[in-house]
Amino acid sequence: MAADHTCNTTALLVIDMQNDFLLADSSIRVAGGLAIVPNVIKAVEDARRRGFLVVWVVREHDPLGRDVELFRRHFYAEGKPKPTSKGSKGAELVDGLVIKQEDYKVVKTRFSAFFATHLHSVLQGAGIDSLVAVGVQTPNCIRQTVFDAAALDYKSVTVIVDATAAATPDVHAANIYDMKNIGVAAPTLEEWCGSSM
Repeated sequence: MAADHTCNTTALLVIDMQNDFLLADSSIRVAGGLAIVPNVIKAVEDARRRGFLVVWVVREHDPLGRDVELFRRHFYAEGKPKPTSKGSKGAELVDGLVIKQEDYKVVKTRFSAFFATHLHSVLQGAGIDSLVAVGVQTPNCIRQTVFDAAALDYKSVTVIVDATAAATPDVHAANIYDMKNIGVAAPTLEEWCGSSM
């Protein structure tokens, strides 16, 4: 899926870099997530420098859990933490990441950034045909978004391997391997920043 393209046809998807997925006291923390924050910050800075559209993909749920997957609803029972509830501290981006006016924010309630959102329409309207993904977590939201992007025929799909993370390095590596097998590029941040993309 690697292809030549110009900056005005590429978008950086920053996926689920929220406090509840990254901070130690969260019931849904991704163990490897906090370590990638500096690389995600650098990826966002580089994307802006190149003129890429930066899209912030976040989970926000109803505090009563009415829009949460069935297998997660126990987190929203009375007295439970209610992760990434709309308006909560846990739903906020982790320190160091800031949405700017020229960026775009997509709220999702499932793994894929494309499922039941208007992301594909927004990207098509902006002339975007190439996507770069960073964030958490590799086997769930990163993978599902990337597979959907491939199914939607985006010309180029890239996952920055050291700006994405999972609960363990082995889980992360296995999912990167699977994505590479469908043609997804998986450079390091240094390789990506040095590329002509």
